[in-house]
Amino acid sequence: MKYVFIVNSNAGKGKAAQEFIPKLESYIAAHKELDAEMYLTKFASDAIQYSDKLGASGEEVSIFACGGDGTLYEVLNGAYKYPNVSIGVIPLGSGNDFIRIIGDKEKLQDIDAQVGGTVTEFDLIKAGDKVAINQCSMGFDAEVCANQASSKKLPFVNGEFAYTVSLFYCLLKKFNSYFKVYVDDELVYEGKTIFALCANSRWYGGGYMGAPKAVPDDGLLDCVIVKKGFGRVKLAMRVGEYKRGEHLSWAETVYMNGKKMRIVSTQPASVNVDGECETVTESTFEIIEKGCKFIIPSTSDYFERKKNGKL
Repeated sequence: MKYVFIVNSNAGKGKAAQEFIPKLESYIAAHKELDAEMYLTKFASDAIQYSDKLGASGEEVSIFACGGDGTLYEVLNGAYKYPNVSIGVIPLGSGNDFIRIIGDKEKLQDIDAQVGGTVTEFDLIKAGDKVAINQCSMGFDAEVCANQASSKKLPFVNGEFAYTVSLFYCLLKKFNSYFKVYVDDELVYEGKTIFALCANSRWYGGGYMGAPKAVPDDGLLDCVIVKKGFGRVKLAMRVGEYKRGEHLSWAETVYMNGKKMRIVSTQPASVNVDGECETVTESTFEIIEKGCKFIIPSTSDYFERKKNGKL
């Protein structure tokens, strides 16, 4: 087994990565019995290319995405299609949303626990020629996501606060869309929409619980649609509820499970695929059951919580 740690040197605005790199170098030097290496990404999408190269070699390899959600996105899109690859995450980013369901960030930075972790199978979401492991959406929240990168560049603004800054900025601009939303090819809603999302896990945007019941290994998407039933002021007042995942109880919310979600917009709108955004008029998201081999580190209580029904 080969162990490759792909490190985004810009993770955590560079500080987290620079603190982690010496620790990883020391670990590799102290464990010469392991076939382990570190690779520092050099440019955007480099992790996709390098992960694809590792997978195509045919060698059994564990690839650890050392960075934030964007680094995980790149590693997944490069390697998920190769059965010889297992994927883990060492969280160094400012958001680290997907791993929140796995466990505490600090415990997941334990390199030995990652190397000694257990491989399980997680679902993925197919979105055109891309895949996501966390959440995909269109509407207001995708507009917020698209603007979040700019907010992160502000001094003292991390992933969670950047999403909040972007959210209130977008409240002053684009607020709703007119969507047709299909789940498993059935039209379930048509009308003015704040946002529509499908999820494989629970958090996005640096700690906002968009899909509070989602789990990444049940073979289903959690589909959430929030209708346009209130204005900017009321939405601003309900941001806390949305962040805590309490929006499923809103009268304006439609919630269901399915295998596929299709969203058709009457005008160009942002689409969010695990934090990667572009402008479209239509998107289809479909579950890939057991789409990747995922490493659960030994410090995680994920399996225990799952067994006890506490996920």
